[in-house]
This record gives sequence, structure tokens and C-alpha cells, in this order.
Amino acid sequence: MGWADFPEQAPLARLLRRSIEQDRMAHAYLLTGEETSSLERLALTWAKTLNCTAPPARAGNGAGLDGCGQCAACRRIALGNHPDVMVLRPERKLRQIRIGQLVRRHESPPRVLHDLVYSKPTEGPWKIAVLVAAERLTREAANAFLKSLEEPPPRTLYLLLTAQPEQLLETIRSRCLRWTCGASGLVLHEAERAWLGRFAEQAVAGSVDLPARYRLLGSLVEHLAQTREAVEAEVAASSRMEQYEDLPPDLAEQWENEAKAAVEAEYSLRRARLLQALQAWLRDIWAFKLGQPADTCTLPEFALAAHAAAGRLSQLEAAANLQVVERTHRMLFTNVNELLTLEVGLLQLRL
Repeated sequence: MGWADFPEQAPLARLLRRSIEQDRMAHAYLLTGEETSSLERLALTWAKTLNCTAPPARAGNGAGLDGCGQCAACRRIALGNHPDVMVLRPERKLRQIRIGQLVRRHESPPRVLHDLVYSKPTEGPWKIAVLVAAERLTREAANAFLKSLEEPPPRTLYLLLTAQPEQLLETIRSRCLRWTCGASGLVLHEAERAWLGRFAEQAVAGSVDLPARYRLLGSLVEHLAQTREAVEAEVAASSRMEQYEDLPPDLAEQWENEAKAAVEAEYSLRRARLLQALQAWLRDIWAFKLGQPADTCTLPEFALAAHAAAGRLSQLEAAANLQVVERTHRMLFTNVNELLTLEVGLLQLRL
């Protein structure tokens, strides 16, 4: 099984190949979709691509761009016994990924995640950890995993698979590049789709000068402000504080802090989805520059706007746009000023 078996994920395959060619693989990816079984097949194809010993195609740097499915490495990955690839799944009746599966303890299985992560590769160039139903990490296991995620050893890749990304710790989500693996690629909410449609029309209708890019920035900032207001209203409506008149000060402060944290977590998630939607459209522009047909677009309803934008960009400019949004997305999960980060990012786009 290779990437040809996932035609609906052609944009993801192209993104992966570009990362391999430029030797700029992220250390962690969050793959979301309705069925974890499909996500697991996708993750194993990814693992074969990186560790295949006889790849059908190679990048200029010699790295494989796909798995052959026939070599010993590919077969061992498929059978689940490759020493450099580990798949963790929820265990026992509670269906949880427990701390004992990550860190060695007296009741741990023969091999735990840290055995893979903190040792040198045995056979392949990459060590790959696949967490199936990653939202089932217990709190203790999630905190232990976060430590590995914050300081990953070289040539270590984490693939987190989930149908419920909102159940993951925000600190884990923020350290992963996220990809939504819907039936037709990215699945957008109505508000995200409406905003992206307006953004795409505005981007291709006018000039590409600095004032035009500031107008695009204004469109994004305005939508994010509306998003924050909506999240605050939703959290306030479900707050327990409205149910009690006289709360002890300590408890009132605790609940108020919890509400603020809930607002920030949900707002960050929706902001990330909005940037993911923008990146998907920019990825379609880049695909057009590579000569891909319109029927492979991640967002076919915006294909005309993507094609128009592609007509006035070079391939390098289209690829650079993807890197800009990816970098902006990562920076927003650090201690930076949101408006300044968005301004720097949006003004670098070439549309």
C-alpha cells in the first residue's frame, strides 16, 4: 500500500514529499478524521515512505518519496514488528492509553514508547510512534507524552490519530501540525467556509500591493474578533457561576479562571482551523502551479479563485505562501502578540 491508494489525500502526499525533499519534516502531526482505522492505514503508509529500503521514487537528496510495500521494512511495518515503528492503542476495559505504555514501570509491557524514542534507530532512518485514538491518553500519560513532544530526539516522528481532537490537551495540539482527513480532504464549518470564500474573492479581485494585503489582514482580524466574541458567549452561557448567587471567593475565582482557560482553548482551536482552511486553499494554488488537475483540489468550491491566483504567482511564491502560514500557525501557539504575528504573516503572502 502506497500513496496511490489514498487519492483523496493527494494534497497530503504532496505536502509530505515537499517536506522530504526540503528535509523539513515536522516532528509531530495530528491527523483527524471520522475513522481511526483509516487514519492508521494512512500513518503506516507514512512510516513505510520514511523507512522503505527500495522506494519507487526518490527525492534529490536520496530520501524515498513513497513506500514500495514489498521490501522487508515495508512488510514488517505492515505486520507490526518493525523495531523503529511503534503503534500505541488504548488498552483494557477503560480503553485508555496509560502511563505504563509510555514510561517503563514494573507492570509495563516488554517495550514502551520511551524505549523507542530515547534509543537510536535500529534499522531505518526514522523512529516513528503512532498513537491511535490519541484522545484516550490519560492525564498522567498525556503529561509524560508532552515532555517527549517538547524535546523530540532527532529523526523521531509522532503521528497522533484522533476522531476527537478537542479531547486532546491544548498543549499537545499546539505542538503538532494538523491535517483533517475527511472524505474529501478538509472539512470546514459553515462560518469558516463563508470567510474563506470572501477572502479568496477579495484576494484575486484586486491588486497585489501593500494596501490590498492589509485589507486581507483586516478581513482575517475581523473574523477572529467575531470568533472570540462567539466563544465567550458560548462559555458564559454554560458557566456554573450564573447558577449561584453567593459563591465563596476562592471558588468564584477558580471557576472564573476555568472559564477564561476554556475561552482561550476553544478560541485557539477555531483560529487554528481558520488558518488550516487558508492553508488548504493556498495548497490548491500551489497544486495548480505543479500542473495538478482541478479535480484534485482540497477545496473544489474555491478552485476558480485558486486557479486565478496561481496564474499570477511563480511556483516558488506559491510554495513560500504555504511556509508563511505554517510558520504563522506555529508562532501563534507561543508567547507572541497575535495581531503582530498575523500582520507579519499576512503581509508576506503573495496573492
